[in-house]
Amino acid sequence: MNESSAPLVLVAAGGTGGHLFPAEALSTVLANRGIAVELATDVRAEKFGGKFPARALHMIPSASLRGRNPISFVRTGAIIACGTARAWRLIGRIEPAAVVGFGGYPTIPPVLAAALRGVPSIIHEQNGVIGRANKLLAPRVTAIATSFAHVSRMQPAFAAKATFTGNPVRSAVVAAAAMPYAAPGTAGPLRLVVFGGSQGAHVMAEIVPAAVERMAPALRQRLSIVQQVRAEDMQSVRDIYGRLGIAADTAAFFNDLPACIAAGHLVISRSGATTVAELAAIGRPAILVPLPHALDQDQLANAGVLEKAGGAIRVEQRNFTPDWLAAEIGALANAPARLADMARAARSTGTLDAADRLADLVMKVAGL
Repeated sequence: MNESSAPLVLVAAGGTGGHLFPAEALSTVLANRGIAVELATDVRAEKFGGKFPARALHMIPSASLRGRNPISFVRTGAIIACGTARAWRLIGRIEPAAVVGFGGYPTIPPVLAAALRGVPSIIHEQNGVIGRANKLLAPRVTAIATSFAHVSRMQPAFAAKATFTGNPVRSAVVAAAAMPYAAPGTAGPLRLVVFGGSQGAHVMAEIVPAAVERMAPALRQRLSIVQQVRAEDMQSVRDIYGRLGIAADTAAFFNDLPACIAAGHLVISRSGATTVAELAAIGRPAILVPLPHALDQDQLANAGVLEKAGGAIRVEQRNFTPDWLAAEIGALANAPARLADMARAARSTGTLDAADRLADLVMKVAGL
């Protein structure tokens, strides 16, 4: 089948790794099934878009609501209306068989335009609680896919058209998942992997090195650390690890993060949807620090799923102190059997075939 005659699916995703990575995984599966993919996104996707398996990228205006004053409402509404009009024209021109949205405000115009045009549409809810953008779109779409078997705040009418697929993970994650977990010995190396989402997290730079500083020298000597660090925190983090003689690989971004996770004994991170999906797919124990003050408290819900399964320790940021972390890592370092149990528990919640399951749903809804 040549590209021009292949059925087309328009994928809509905000320009962050958390939205683009599962969209990329789905798009790869669809392409392998002979279905062409085009991507509707925002300008933030430029650093990811070059690797995205889409034959065309479309930048569609959108905006999230910032502030509650009338001017903000009007400005946001105007941008979304402009984006919806542009998406309406785009859908009329490329005639997709279906439109799939991966959450976030950049997906509103394409998915809304699809609903207005009568084109089959699917939204994928990556978090354990339905987000505001997806809540707005849920009454208008044909089907809803979910990453978790149970999603909070989803009305019964929405739940009736929901299908659990899991959160699609990239091929690099599937490859990393093939590496079995090897628990550390009580005297051998202990590999920590620390990160905080696509932009890093200042709290990790603030707390983790300070916790390492508080550890007993014998434990410190065992540590090997891979840590994502924001540029503004890089020098201070490197200075502390250098002074303590810690073997540390620090960078603002790791292209091979799934492989780093697989090689680690313990992960310390935020609990975004993609992070939790990758931890579960690869099967690694984690200390999860949900992003505080989020309106939807999505990361708190995501971490709760792994915590309930026994695969992670969830700690609120206000309790995430150097003393607490030093004690927790020390306890885990002396309990390799517990780390192994946590790894198995995390793996039990993973869905390695989520991209295929979502592709099945998309093709069913699209009539392909």
